Amino acid sequence: QVQLVESGGGLVQAGDSLRLSCAASGRTFSGYNMGWFRQAPGKEREFVAAIRWSGGLRAYADSVKGRFTISRSNDRNTVYLQMNSLKPEDTAVYYCTAGMGWGPTGQYDYWGQGTQVTVSS
Repeated sequence: QVQLVESGGGLVQAGDSLRLSCAASGRTFSGYNMGWFRQAPGKEREFVAAIRWSGGLRAYADSVKGRFTISRSNDRNTVYLQMNSLKPEDTAVYYCTAGMGWGPTGQYDYWGQGTQVTVSS
């Protein structure tokens, strides 16, 4: 079992930056691929970014490519999402996930409770 706790969300203005963190506890963190998804009001949950267990491969949704960066520290059991040049359409609840799946259609086994990101125009 893996427990995931997100932090770092908040209210910012368009163009600002935020860094989300996801702290993992429980089973071996380093063996899992990690990802970030988000869900805006009235919309389905969508893939944002993913990183392989080794950190050697990353994937991004087209909508965030070039603005967001996913990284991880296996020593700290933490995955990060650096979000730059934020836009109002980035407003959503952001969820951290872990599992053996990969990318936007992978099967992820564990999910955090989410952290709200609100970007005002």
